[in-house]
Amino acid sequence: MSKAGEFIDKTKSQVDPFLRGANSQFYRWILWVNEWRRSHLSEKQFTYILAVVVGVLSGIIALTIKNSVHLIEHVLTGGFFQEYNYVLYIFYPILGIFLAQWFIRKVVKQKVNHGIPNTLHAISKKNGLVRKHNLYSSVVSAAITVGFGGSAGLEGPTVGTTSAWGANIGTLFKLPYKTRTLLIGCAASAAMASLFNAPIAAIVFSIEVIMLDLTTASLIPLLLASASATITSYFFLGDDILFHFNITDDFELSHLPYYLGLGVFTGLASVFFYLGYTRISKVFDRMKSQNSRTIVGGTVLGLLLFVMPPLYGEGYQVINSIIEGHPFEILKNSLFEGYMGNMLVLLAFVFALGLFKVIATTLTFRAGGIGGTFAPTLFMGAMFGFFFAKSINYFGIGDLPESNFTLVAMAGLMAGNLHAPLMAIFLIAEITGGYELFVPLMLTASISFVTVKQFVPHSIYTAQLARRGELITHDKDQAVLTLMKLHREIETDFTCVDPYDKLGHLVKVIAKSKRNLFPVVDENKNFIGVVNLNEVRHIIFNQEMYESTFVHDLMNDAPEYVRKEDTMDMVMDKFETSMAWNLPVLNDEGHYLGFVSKSKIFSAYRGMLKEVYSD
Repeated sequence: MSKAGEFIDKTKSQVDPFLRGANSQFYRWILWVNEWRRSHLSEKQFTYILAVVVGVLSGIIALTIKNSVHLIEHVLTGGFFQEYNYVLYIFYPILGIFLAQWFIRKVVKQKVNHGIPNTLHAISKKNGLVRKHNLYSSVVSAAITVGFGGSAGLEGPTVGTTSAWGANIGTLFKLPYKTRTLLIGCAASAAMASLFNAPIAAIVFSIEVIMLDLTTASLIPLLLASASATITSYFFLGDDILFHFNITDDFELSHLPYYLGLGVFTGLASVFFYLGYTRISKVFDRMKSQNSRTIVGGTVLGLLLFVMPPLYGEGYQVINSIIEGHPFEILKNSLFEGYMGNMLVLLAFVFALGLFKVIATTLTFRAGGIGGTFAPTLFMGAMFGFFFAKSINYFGIGDLPESNFTLVAMAGLMAGNLHAPLMAIFLIAEITGGYELFVPLMLTASISFVTVKQFVPHSIYTAQLARRGELITHDKDQAVLTLMKLHREIETDFTCVDPYDKLGHLVKVIAKSKRNLFPVVDENKNFIGVVNLNEVRHIIFNQEMYESTFVHDLMNDAPEYVRKEDTMDMVMDKFETSMAWNLPVLNDEGHYLGFVSKSKIFSAYRGMLKEVYSD
């Protein structure tokens, strides 16, 4: 048998069963690649190659979903349908959400989560493993949702999908957890780089939002993935990106107080976004069926689009109109088109768009649509930034460059809403093609972030995971504890004794045991107490007590109990409060399973820390 054949037979059991059943030829090719790279490449070199592959693939996925949405929007809002948009906007969202739900139920047949929170959950609770349906489910359902008017973004689903590809490629080649999570970060960076042609901001996004450790080992793959995705985007689209603006007004020191005020304003707007999202979500949580949520949410969303058409989809066209100095364009095809030239109506409309974008986005999600919050965040920032500067100019308070303030406010909302001030700064700096606004970007983003942190400890991405104690990406200690599994640390080599055993029998058990703890259980394996050798050592040679003394006379209650379903966080808290070094582990019925020791947990902790975070 050839060397390759021997390798295939030897490793057959280690390969994804899906591959074995689906395509044996592909399965053999993967095995050959694995054998070849182990012989010719180091782990680091192979990671670099995969980073480029993930980058190119992510770029293609990002372009595909964008073009798909634009095609759907063009069909639904252009040509024959353009004349009837007023009415059709009422029906488009609910139709899109129903179609997305049908796709999920009939094709995917599994729950589809929103992109970035799902990615963080995969890192936190799934050891960097992502279900295969995430390779396509998010982008398809999101494209339908947003294309039909769902007021959401595509960045989150795109990141979620590309991250799924990164994770599954890592799984395909049996890479360790640390490398799989790195490929997830590479995919996330690549997606953002392709969408915005902003590779530096994309890298910062993975570090700040996905919370990868910035080391030499992680930086190079992130650079390769982002560069590959950006080149892919340039190859297909050139400079045709979501929005682009060349700064014409330089930063002036006299505008500094206004930028500081803008930071506070955008920070409070971020708090409003979070509170609006969570409170509307609670209302929908009280609805019993998904159909009810879809009907109610889709109907209200349709009515909002009827009144304010700019809330349709992502809203980048609206942002471009404002940045380019054509704000009245957003009144076209709306109920307020007759007020062209009326600045007060425009200001009220823009401010209302910023407020209602939160409501529209939440309705989209809770009705059953799939999308992200990145684009709505930028939209809100643009609306509030323009409102801030235009109001000051209109009422004669100052003379501010409205486009600059619009862009800086977008950074402020990103910093506050996503808890990512560095990414916000670099994204706007790269979009504008220079760093003339770097100082106001730094000031506004910082103040916005500090403001929102006073009220909201977590971002919209991480809040739900944090409430469940599953957010590991932003806390190393929490990360390691979450990755550790209690069942792996349970020690079962303790000899059990019955409460009615005599001392003489206990002495025989002690003589054969290498442990100094003896769990006391009844005939049904119910845990009753524990005998500590140190506490009976003074009587074990007193033969007069062998027949008259029973185990239940010698046992003590455990200082604390560990339940099988306890997290490692809970276990460590119990060790801390009880001051014990060993604690019994019980199942739901109170049956004894074994002991867990503090020393073994510390040893496992050190091993996991080294595995996850060492270069």
